[in-house]
Amino acid sequence: MGRKHAYATKAQLETLVLRMYRTGIVYSEALDEFRKQFILVVLRGVNCNKSKAARALGMHRSTLVRTLRELNIDIPTPRNAARRRPYGIGTQRKKTIAG
Repeated sequence: MGRKHAYATKAQLETLVLRMYRTGIVYSEALDEFRKQFILVVLRGVNCNKSKAARALGMHRSTLVRTLRELNIDIPTPRNAARRRPYGIGTQRKKTIAG
């Protein structure tokens, strides 16, 4: 609401909507596809970081995760570092008796 943009792509969007309408795509399918593509573009822009993507989209992270599930978008979680062992496993030290 507070933002003003000069939409250079408004005509392109109208042309796309007209083509979708003529090919028989219903509103709910078109809306889901738009949401999916919009979210994917943002996710790519932040290297699939869901927290940053949610912030850029103006939504809570859990809302983004739920939306990804609804739209069947699978974002693999990158694991560059070795995983840590769960807390409590291997952290206990044996007590030694000084003698």
